[in-house]
Amino acid sequence: MKIHPIRSEEAYEAFLARASELLSKSDAKSLDELEVIQMLVERWEKSQYELPSPTAVDAIRFRMHQLGLLPRDLEPYIGSRARVSEVLSGRRDLSIDMMRALNQHLGIPAASLIAPSLRQASAKENSPSKAALDKLKTFGVLKPRESYKQFIGRIFPPSASPALLRKTRTERTNAKTDVAALQAWCAAVVAKADAVKMSAQVSSIKPEWGDELARLSQHDDGLSRVAPTLKAYGIVFVALEHLPGTYLDGAALRRSDTTPVIAMTLRHDRLDNFWFTLLHEFCHVTRHLSADRPVIVDDLDLKGADDVEDEADRFAQDTLIPAKLWKKYASEDLDTEGIMALALEAQVNPAVVAGRWQREHQDYRRFAKLLGRGQVRSAILS
Repeated sequence: MKIHPIRSEEAYEAFLARASELLSKSDAKSLDELEVIQMLVERWEKSQYELPSPTAVDAIRFRMHQLGLLPRDLEPYIGSRARVSEVLSGRRDLSIDMMRALNQHLGIPAASLIAPSLRQASAKENSPSKAALDKLKTFGVLKPRESYKQFIGRIFPPSASPALLRKTRTERTNAKTDVAALQAWCAAVVAKADAVKMSAQVSSIKPEWGDELARLSQHDDGLSRVAPTLKAYGIVFVALEHLPGTYLDGAALRRSDTTPVIAMTLRHDRLDNFWFTLLHEFCHVTRHLSADRPVIVDDLDLKGADDVEDEADRFAQDTLIPAKLWKKYASEDLDTEGIMALALEAQVNPAVVAGRWQREHQDYRRFAKLLGRGQVRSAILS
């Protein structure tokens, strides 16, 4: 779109429409264009209207009134209770990710969410928080006296940036994510993965290998067999805690030589979560990673309409427990004996069955003792 001063209502409407289009994009050129359009729109509005235009906060409060929402209902889209309070009071500007989440999930028009400080929001994504940087230093991936920017430059090519991660993220990426911290975590994963010696690359990783991977869960030493099994498939496995400001269960990405990597944070130290996340990321590796989508990061606590994530969910679910078996056993009144019988027939750990039953029936008290809490990190990180 040709940028020029707004001199008519038609031009004003055209620029608002263009701003709505740009809000869904994440490359630097689009962000720059969006910022310029925002300034032109504000200038036109100030010259034409005696009453101030509604602010982003006005738009949010209006939608809250329409839907009967409380401030706590905004936390999945904005962040913590304190952050929601700061936004609603005008003490914190909306970030690009907050705008996108509010637009996608609450249907607030993009034009109403364009805040006056896109440059500030973008700048915040260039460097992680101090807490994230301090945690990064404990991973052992930085060279002596190496800065964060030098580390990122060493791991990723010059074109890699938070914008790349924004482009390749899905509906399972938390809206309150610190994008720079997310990039730092991905870089740390690649650094760890690059240090793993692999034999010749496997020409084709087959989805059906997921069956063998799922069956590992039935064995007492199944967790310790994950890394060597994936290595035999031509996949590097990395377990690395998440950084402050990131909300991750796992990720699928590529290391420097394009070898696929499955990375897991183990933030939920439960067997059911581990095996589901592992198969979810395995599906991403076999079906979704590409030159155009080199990184997929997942917060599996979130739900959203996303074909890629839905396919990975179904793959993990059906590979661990085939649909016919689940239909045969998994009634609402399933008991512990039934859990054990289904696990035996499906050849999976009982925690896998218990966790799926809890999710589908929204009852997180029943079978809580069967989830294998506290068993994952000690086995994987030892």
